[in-house]
Amino acid sequence: MQAEISFIDLFIEASLLVQLVMLTLLVASIASWAVIFQRRKILKSATGGLTKFEDRFWSGADLSTIYQELNARASSNTGLELLFSAGFKEFARLRQSSSSTPESVVAGSHRAMRVVLSREVDRLENNLPFLATVGSISPYIGLFGTVWGIMNSFIALGSVQQATLQMVAPGIAEALIATAMGLFAAIPAVIAYNKFSTSVEKLENSYANFMEEFSSILQREAYAAKAQAG
Repeated sequence: MQAEISFIDLFIEASLLVQLVMLTLLVASIASWAVIFQRRKILKSATGGLTKFEDRFWSGADLSTIYQELNARASSNTGLELLFSAGFKEFARLRQSSSSTPESVVAGSHRAMRVVLSREVDRLENNLPFLATVGSISPYIGLFGTVWGIMNSFIALGSVQQATLQMVAPGIAEALIATAMGLFAAIPAVIAYNKFSTSVEKLENSYANFMEEFSSILQREAYAAKAQAG
């Protein structure tokens, strides 16, 4: 409790610039934690959705049946569900064209899935640059407050004939608190950014692998349809 009171006292007695530095770091820390909890929830949901849809897809169910199920709840689809829906919808549309070849049908489906893949990766990476920014600049903002506080302390020492530790200690303490707050804001942001970036990369690889496997299945379907028509 005493440490908390001392911190508040130091903040109140600090210079206006150091107070602004501390407030900036506090706001950055709160915002980064909000982003961390949000991204954690979204990435956890995306990972669970990936596993769930892969189990459904590789269960041997008919592709048309899966598409109809997803189309019935289109507003809640994410990840592989969107990839599958976009690819199968384009596949069905192009297959009805008499001028389409199996190669053009599969290529069209692949392009449709590529667009959805790009959008999904952008959605998963949303706000990650903010965490990277907080993690990279917060220590420098805190260091700026530290330098300013120490500078003011030494300037104050120059105006007295006899300097004591009691005179310089508060200014140095407030300066070091600015550095501590910078590290407090930066460390969780850096850890979260690295963890989330790795998770996004793994999800993107899983999406890309599914897209290639699904394209191979659609290619076989297209050639089988052509053989039956011929």
